[in-house]
Amino acid sequence: MSGTTTNAGTSDAVVAGVVTALVGFTSSFAVVLTGLTVVGADRQQAASGLAVVSVTMGLGCLLLSLRHRIPVTMAWSTPGAALLAGAAVPAAGWAGAVGAFAFAGLLYLLTAVVRPLGTWVSRIPAPIASGMLAGVLLTLCVAPFRALADDPATIAPVLLTWLVLLRVARRWAVPGALLAAGVVIAVAGQPLPEGSLLPALTWTTPVLDWGAVVAIGLPLYLVTMTGQNIPGVAVLESFGYRAPLRPALGWAGVATVATAPAGGYSINLAAISAALAAGPEAGPDRDRRWIAGVACGAAYLCLAPLSVLVTALSAAAPAGIITAVAGVALLGTFAASATAALADPLHREAGAVTFLVAASGLSFAGVSPAFWALVIGGLVLLVTRAGRRTTP
Repeated sequence: MSGTTTNAGTSDAVVAGVVTALVGFTSSFAVVLTGLTVVGADRQQAASGLAVVSVTMGLGCLLLSLRHRIPVTMAWSTPGAALLAGAAVPAAGWAGAVGAFAFAGLLYLLTAVVRPLGTWVSRIPAPIASGMLAGVLLTLCVAPFRALADDPATIAPVLLTWLVLLRVARRWAVPGALLAAGVVIAVAGQPLPEGSLLPALTWTTPVLDWGAVVAIGLPLYLVTMTGQNIPGVAVLESFGYRAPLRPALGWAGVATVATAPAGGYSINLAAISAALAAGPEAGPDRDRRWIAGVACGAAYLCLAPLSVLVTALSAAAPAGIITAVAGVALLGTFAASATAALADPLHREAGAVTFLVAASGLSFAGVSPAFWALVIGGLVLLVTRAGRRTTP
């Protein structure tokens, strides 16, 4: 009987891990492709980036889950990809963006080695970090509805599928919208671009452009730490596991620095999808749920070769359909970020200003709105806090 129970628990863990990978990949790869393209990647470079982050996060799941015997799942940085999608091509072009990715990777590695650095990042007030992310996401999240006005026949099936599945099977709402988009592409899209559909890595020598570092690298690090790594720790702890944050950051840092020339922009601890592998869906025996982390990693490695195919499908898609999928994929993250930015009445003004600056498109001295949102929102927070301290 115990053997049957063990086998059932193992199969539950494997299924949960595979589902985690499928949901993680299909729900946000459009965001990753959009972000890489916006900062200068061509189709081959974007496919290369998607492939290498799939491989490095798959290996991270495998290595960390086996080493620590808990369900550790890694993911690409969806908030980071959204940040890229709201940025612009650096003055140094794609090579400058690659240099900024490597800089962010070095910061992850430093955070793993220098313990106070992680403590400082965790102390960034939630209204500021969340306001910045919500502002960056706003433009992406309104894109589906703008596209609907421009081309109802193409976009409506995607949004309707998402809405129906949001009601009956929330977990599959975004993958279902992606499937609907695939049907629309097959019917109304352009022929697939010529060339091999096998993955091929492209190399770009990084350029350390300080404008790109400030506009992309530093905000990428901050939004990934506050939007993914720290919540990822909280998710694991909510299920009774001690998250191996420093090893995970060490792997993320090494992997990002090593793969940045191929488009590897950022990986991190999974947050929302981590609950699928760490929760009861992965079996009744908590001590065997680490198998879900291993299965998730193996599934990501199997999905990596699809990078060229999904990039080619994106290139063949009717205008607006990929941004529509990306927008609905980010609605939950936007809602959570906006709520966190405005929830605390004492910090509401600072959170609102941070959100509005990030959403405004303000660009000064060649630096992106995300950076100025942190600066201006932080200034408002300091002023309002100082005022409260002096008030009797």
